[in-house]
Amino acid sequence: MIDAVTLRRLTEFSRSLLAIREAPQVAARLGEALRGVFPNAPVATALVDNDRAILMPVAVPGAAAAGVKPPLEAALAGPIETGTAEGTWLAAPLTVNGTAIGSAAVLIRGHAPAVLDRVLLEAHLEAASLALEHLARETAHEDARRAWERMVDAVPYALCLVDVNGRARRANRAFAELVHAPTTAIAGRPWLALVPPAWGEGLAAALAAPGSGREVQLRAGARTFAVSAYRIGPAPGDAVLVFEDQTDRRRLQDQLIQSEKMSAIGQLIAGIAHDLNNPLASVIGFADFLLEGRDVPPPLVEPVRVIQQEAERAANIVRNLLNFARKQDHARRPTELEPLLNATLTLLRTQMVSRRVDLLLDMEPGLPTIDADAGQIQQVFVNLINNAAHAIESAGRAGRIVIRARPWRDGVAVEVSDDGPGMTPEVAAQVFEPFFTTKPEGQGTGLGLSICQGIVKEHGGRLVLSTAPAQGARFTVELPRSSRGVPAPLPAPEPASTAPLRILVIDDEPHILHYMRATLETWGHAVEVASDGEAGLELAAAGTFDLILSDLRMPRLTGREFFEALKQRNPEAAGRVVFSTGDTVHGDTTAFLESQAHPFLNKPFSLAELRALLARAVAAPT
Repeated sequence: MIDAVTLRRLTEFSRSLLAIREAPQVAARLGEALRGVFPNAPVATALVDNDRAILMPVAVPGAAAAGVKPPLEAALAGPIETGTAEGTWLAAPLTVNGTAIGSAAVLIRGHAPAVLDRVLLEAHLEAASLALEHLARETAHEDARRAWERMVDAVPYALCLVDVNGRARRANRAFAELVHAPTTAIAGRPWLALVPPAWGEGLAAALAAPGSGREVQLRAGARTFAVSAYRIGPAPGDAVLVFEDQTDRRRLQDQLIQSEKMSAIGQLIAGIAHDLNNPLASVIGFADFLLEGRDVPPPLVEPVRVIQQEAERAANIVRNLLNFARKQDHARRPTELEPLLNATLTLLRTQMVSRRVDLLLDMEPGLPTIDADAGQIQQVFVNLINNAAHAIESAGRAGRIVIRARPWRDGVAVEVSDDGPGMTPEVAAQVFEPFFTTKPEGQGTGLGLSICQGIVKEHGGRLVLSTAPAQGARFTVELPRSSRGVPAPLPAPEPASTAPLRILVIDDEPHILHYMRATLETWGHAVEVASDGEAGLELAAAGTFDLILSDLRMPRLTGREFFEALKQRNPEAAGRVVFSTGDTVHGDTTAFLESQAHPFLNKPFSLAELRALLARAVAAPT
């Protein structure tokens, strides 16, 4: 029978275990309690390690201490009683969820263990086991809570849990950084006091319909956030706010939209170029015609020559636009820098004049060729020059950009220098980072220089910046020399013989037909003309022509359709077809022309180019 004092001690022991947070302290407290119950008996407790070995026997001093380990180890399998010369060991396990994690042993001396001895030992072990199970649950719960917090802090979204009273209950680290507050200072505060005032209306709208899929767009400086609310738990007003930083995604979307715009502009350029090339072909053709041996009154010679030169200038501008807009095949070829830079400056010069920026080109002689995708390298120079012009404009004055090309190691270096305001070291350190820009919002994506750097690196070179405040900036493009030589130009053909040719000209532009007939007949050739592909097909299939010059873009039958139909009806005549076109920006047009073993003329073409074409036609075997 357990007396009242022993029962009170057992109760106090059980209560004392509630304040303990570590298993070794529970074992130690168990040993103290058992020594109080068995004051004259040696008592020991122990825990096990992961290999089920006794870790920490705790025994009273005395002869029994040396023999305490065997009963402690044996008790891990269940309660035991084992006799020794000094008495009988009573031992039993400490368990957590049915698994022994330790044991306790008491040496009963002078008499056989009584039922009460066994009951008291088991009662204390049961209380300790319950405390250890509770401690294990708390430890597991705390570990899970910390793991959850680490996981929530690791996600890239800012999360804030709010209650029905509009107070924040918990938040992750991303939200704390967003509102510039310590994580520990968020709980209990109204969410409205944590966020920027401008966000209040939008967040309230999201919280009014949690889980509806409604997304609110909010801005903080240059950053853009999409915010949604989701209901949690049974309480009707509890919800979690999820903030997704969409700044980089929006910038990429803007870049894609800009890319689509540029693609659309390229298509627009193609149409405009074709429409411009046809009248330019007439202007250049008639100017050449008048200046080539015609009896032009002396006062009109210079005006006609100016018309010729200015038309050719306009044709060069259109040609540069076409080259810039044309879809590139990204093949690298031996490339001379001088014509590439001249074409780039021609493309940008008018724009620079309107921006009060002078463009100067300084080319050292004897520069090596480079292996380059001309379109990509031109894109680099266009971007660098535009950035330099923007820097000058930001200073509110006129300025100058100097493009200087010089030898560099075994290659070439092109410097793009401006006399703008320059950059601080902090800005200069970030200019090549994606999405970094010093331009006002909406005027730049921050991708230009990072793309340029990538293009130059892909070409085996590097892009270097040198700048200082109030001293302008200099970007240097360093590129290795080509391992291949530039193909030698084909020798100019000898002038055509005077033998007359029968020529068919097919074009939907009346003025082009007019000057072509006038020119070719003046040269002694017999000429017939057709104003569309269908009429041209009937003449070409029925007649015998030494040369058939056909435009590609025409009504009724296009140049390609005319050619395919002629191959069916008169293959021999189809072999004498030469194409002319003012549209080489479309990849399919270029691919078609290159796929045919036929020469072609790009509009506007000069009479010298036409004469060279006739020379090849005369020299070609029949």
